[in-house]
Amino acid sequence: MSLLETSDVRKRFDDRRVLEGVDLAVEAGELVVLMGPNGAGKSVLLSCLAGSATPDDGTISLFDGCGPTDPAAKGRTSVTLQGGIADPGLTGRENIAFYRDLHPSAGNRWRELADRFGIADDLDRPVQEYSGGMVRRLEATIALSADVPLYLLDEPTAELDLSVVQTIHETIRELTDEGRTVVLSSHAPLDADVADRLVFLTDGSVVASGPPDELLSTLPTVVRARGTSLPTERLLEGQTFGNGDEQRAFLPPETSVDDLEIGDGALGERDRSTYTDLFNYYAHVRSENRSERTQ
Repeated sequence: MSLLETSDVRKRFDDRRVLEGVDLAVEAGELVVLMGPNGAGKSVLLSCLAGSATPDDGTISLFDGCGPTDPAAKGRTSVTLQGGIADPGLTGRENIAFYRDLHPSAGNRWRELADRFGIADDLDRPVQEYSGGMVRRLEATIALSADVPLYLLDEPTAELDLSVVQTIHETIRELTDEGRTVVLSSHAPLDADVADRLVFLTDGSVVASGPPDELLSTLPTVVRARGTSLPTERLLEGQTFGNGDEQRAFLPPETSVDDLEIGDGALGERDRSTYTDLFNYYAHVRSENRSERTQ
């Protein structure tokens, strides 16, 4: 049995469908990154896994059949949800102490992590004086200092500088190397680099799942043009993605780069697929009603 498994999980808020039949299995020691645009259902899914929200339909099983709200599961899971940990009226140190007293598996690693994440000198300041990135680093310090087999992390790298993101990645990878399991959400393509497996959600449904390299290898042809616009009528779903004076897009199977009519003096060429392309394809191009899994 998988360490974490969901079956046909569904969730609505009023008349809006947020999760629509999510099936997910995560093995012990696996690092799974839930990716998708804002509003895709990533945070709600993590809330359901953590027991903070209750699915309308479907089942969630942790640790040999425990439900998310079972005390046995709570004591073996460390969770950070956006805006759900740090109390702005307390100092960073007081927040850490509060959660150490609250969590049955709290450890003493917080000192090392606070130093590693660059907030050790700010722990005696009220959290209300922290920047958004500092709050994220405090939340990561609290969540990752717990000595548990499962970590559920909601966008832990949001608002962080690249160097801090890399440090978070290294810390998470150390945990999975020890056999711990991590499920984190993100809408930042850079987080794909740390994943054993990516799971893309769009409008509450899983549209792709697989190792990053395998998903990259199945992308349609990527084309880029500089100094001009790509002809949208020849592109997959007619969509382009800009980056400065460069446009990128995907080609339908029947279209080659030579078929594109690009203005004089402009550069148009096939390009290597990137994690940003991967995110754009599954978040913005791929039909939400079609499911694809690469195992």
